[in-house]
Amino acid sequence: MMFFRRSAQQDTGAKKPGLFARLKSALGATKDNLVARIETVLSTHPAVDDALLEELEGVLLGADLGVRATSRIMDDIRDLRKKQAVKTPEDVRAVIRQQLLAMLDTGKGATPGAAPVGQQVWMVVGVNGTGKTTTVGKLAARLSQEGNKILICAADTFRAAAIEQLAVWAERSGADMVKSKSGADPSAVLHDALSAAASRGSDIVIIDTAGRLHTRSNLMQELEKMRRVAGRKVSGAPHEILLVIDATTGQNGLAQAREFMKTTGVTGLIVTKLDGTAKGGVLFGIVQELKIPVRFIGIGEAIDDLLEFTPEDFVDSLFSESPPHPAPAAPL
Repeated sequence: MMFFRRSAQQDTGAKKPGLFARLKSALGATKDNLVARIETVLSTHPAVDDALLEELEGVLLGADLGVRATSRIMDDIRDLRKKQAVKTPEDVRAVIRQQLLAMLDTGKGATPGAAPVGQQVWMVVGVNGTGKTTTVGKLAARLSQEGNKILICAADTFRAAAIEQLAVWAERSGADMVKSKSGADPSAVLHDALSAAASRGSDIVIIDTAGRLHTRSNLMQELEKMRRVAGRKVSGAPHEILLVIDATTGQNGLAQAREFMKTTGVTGLIVTKLDGTAKGGVLFGIVQELKIPVRFIGIGEAIDDLLEFTPEDFVDSLFSESPPHPAPAAPL
């Protein structure tokens, strides 16, 4: 469960002007690869027949939804067709939209407007190249703007560039930062950061961790050690373990999520680079298989291009040109 303060504007439910338009624009390539191709199939088949279903299944698999997510959608359509609850391509479109939205509902979303309960510790994990360190900086900026006192822990001590990059982000966001020299013990840096956070009255500590694939076993052991250190220093820590996934990697992102789930106990996802890929459909497949909620999405390089994720906005932005249709119900 995620807890953080919100600004007065957010408390009233107001959204940043143009937020939906920004999301729609960023997801343009994914929309073309998924929804536009679905629309093409539906428009060329006047009836819901086997040919339509076969072609539709190929489109869903080709859009990086993955086998499980695709099977869920197709099984539902076929079941409703047998019950004569799906009779037209418009009915099929409605079922797809409903199922995509349902996939993103894990029942583990953030509690809107919840106040922080004590000091929060968030670990950010992921392989190198996913935009993890940049995401930590953007997350610090976002949470600072919402009224939190943030401390960044630079625990990716194996990359001097990561520490330097975080220092720039910390200055931009007004966050405190605890770092050490390159090659230092990450758990020791974390211990010092949590002590500093307690003395400074920080609300949220965000930990940037290493992400070296070539030493995967050692990496996972180090992350587990950091979890134990956090738990000893702060009750219930880490309160969030956020896995950063690069959307451009498609199904490889699902493989990465499985690896980190085994050891780190991921509580949420941050999906980056959605503005530069047609493979955003992988988001549905990951959530469907692993039941991990998406917390944030990255749609650009600017400091405010990390958006809090809401399933409704995401699906609506993909289907924005298609008016919503009520999903057909099976006859009683």
